[in-house]
Parts: sequence; C-alpha cells; structure tokens
Amino acid sequence: MPPLLHATGVTKSYPVDRGTTVPVLRGIDVRLEPGEMLSIVGPSGSGKSTLLYCLAGLEAADGGEISLAGARLAGLPAARLARLRRDTLGFVFQSYNLIPSLPVRENVALPARLAKRRLPDVAGALAQVGLAAHAHKRPGSLSGGEQQRVAIARVLAAGPQLVFADEPTGALDSVTGGQVLDLLRGYASGSRSVVLVTHDLAAAARADRTIVLRDGAVVAELRGASGGEILAAFEGGVRA
Repeated sequence: MPPLLHATGVTKSYPVDRGTTVPVLRGIDVRLEPGEMLSIVGPSGSGKSTLLYCLAGLEAADGGEISLAGARLAGLPAARLARLRRDTLGFVFQSYNLIPSLPVRENVALPARLAKRRLPDVAGALAQVGLAAHAHKRPGSLSGGEQQRVAIARVLAAGPQLVFADEPTGALDSVTGGQVLDLLRGYASGSRSVVLVTHDLAAAARADRTIVLRDGAVVAELRGASGGEILAAFEGGVRA
C-alpha cells in the first residue's frame, strides 16, 4: 500500500520583524504507512506542533512537498483541501473543542451532521470509550478525562484514515492519560494511522516509530524504542 502521508523537505518560517523571519522547520522528511502510529517529540520550540499543522494542511508549508492520502497539498484549492481534511482526517487536541450547549451524543455526531453524511454509530463510539451512560450529559458536567474521551469518540465515530493528536494527555492524570493513549494506539491498525505529538516520552514509546526534533530538524528517528532510548536521543541529539 502507498504511504498515507509522505512529506519531503518541509520548511516553515514565521516573521518576527519587518523583513526578518525565524525558521521553525528546516527540511523535514516524514513518511507514514497505513496501520502505523508515529510519535513526534522534542523540546519546547522544536517545531512539533508546527510540523503537525503543516502535515495536516492546517498551515501552508513554505517549502517542500506534502502528500496526504495521495493528494499533494501544495496548490490544492481551499475547498478541496477542506474536503480532504473533513473526509480523511481526525483531530484530538489538548483542548477538547466540544460545544458546551450540546449533549455528548450530539458533539460526537456533529461532524457527520455538518458534512450532511449519514449519522455514525454514536452509541457504539461512546461505549468504546466507556461513556455510554453519559450520552445525554453536557460536556461541562464531565471531568477533563471524560471530555477528552468524548473528543476521541467523535473521531472513532467518524472513522478517518489518519488521526492527528497534539498533546492529547497534557492536561490529564496518568491513569486517564493512559486510557486515552490506549484508545489511540488501538486505532492505528489496518488502513488507519495516528500521528501523536507529545512531550511525554513514555507516551511516545507506545508508537511504532518516533521522530525526535530539535531546532526544527529531525535529529533521530527510532523504531520500537523504549522511553529510555527516546530520552537518550532527545538529550543527545545524535542522528540515528
């Protein structure tokens, strides 16, 4: 099967003063196969989230090429890019992005309603994350971990090919965070893949492969690495 995501030489800079820019991504290559979970780690300011946004088409890269589900993102019309994200991608962020006025079940069903698609198995998705009994509650009555699981149920119900998760356990305790990671790990199978951006090296070690960033460049790429091995690459900055 062709890669679900293929990026080569990705660069990105941001302006800081008139005529001055700061490079954030410096020629990054990423390849993601169907059924694979990839984690991206690095210190604050290393470009982790910027890379995720560029790979997902949420921000335009300055240079390089990014192909997502066989479609090249550069030059893609805005409407077609929006459809590609809607039909192919799911997102799990540290902020849960739930609608406070809607009950849990409607939050899970919302992407399908907005896309005017047939409603998914909302009850099944909520049961999968252990929240079947909370379907009629509003997000404000749930704990942070429960709200994050609602966000994941929304992804499970939609069934995208690729899930981007940006620090999804950053605000959760270790037990709840582990449950969220278990759900993401289980999702990456068959034709579906997950990209996880995290500062938690134990979380990163759950992935099939780990990319370590420093100063906007890949300094190591590890397969099946332990948290300790990722830490050594994180601290050493030696290309592997």
